[in-house]
Amino acid sequence: MENMDAELVGSLVNGGKAWLVVTVANLMPALWALTLIFHFSRPYVMRVLRTLSLRFGADVWWLSYVLIRDAVMLIAFAVATISLLPGLFLNVTFPVLAPLSALLFFVALTVKLFTDSDDDPRAFVALSLLLVVAATLYFVPLFFGVQAMDQEFLGEIPMFLVSSTNPALAWPILVVTLLGYGATGTYIFWRFTRTLRQPAAPQSVEASLPRTV
Repeated sequence: MENMDAELVGSLVNGGKAWLVVTVANLMPALWALTLIFHFSRPYVMRVLRTLSLRFGADVWWLSYVLIRDAVMLIAFAVATISLLPGLFLNVTFPVLAPLSALLFFVALTVKLFTDSDDDPRAFVALSLLLVVAATLYFVPLFFGVQAMDQEFLGEIPMFLVSSTNPALAWPILVVTLLGYGATGTYIFWRFTRTLRQPAAPQSVEASLPRTV
């Protein structure tokens, strides 16, 4: 009887963990959509900003947009890192390219960290391309793999695009992603050590607004 109770509890715990992980993974499309919407809504925000005659209103509008946009990006990135856990990625139905998507997301945040993507057009284009490619790497295997497992007309395509059913591809992708994370983290650490040697002067709120206002 005790063994049956232990097995039942273990099954409930494992099933609940798998359900939670899959639910969080399925939230990523919504987070990716919000990330792209806020990122590419910058021209609209700038048009509204130019129509505001009150300086305080312009400051609140711009700073609110920046805070919400960056907060959504950080939340989406935090959720995306779940795919880097080998025990989950190889045993739960994840999009097989999810780790590469998270890696490009990390690179995009690195570009955003060390460049002024709001004032530098080249940095904005680079950041936009990285976000679009990263989102595509997640959406394609999610829709044609994880969400299409019961679609017989797709043949073996769904099995190929799911991590748990294609470990031969999932393992190399995970290893390459972890190496890329390590290289990107090392670069961030190196840049920060250089920045600490030359402390920058504090900027006012007005200086943080885009130059095109």
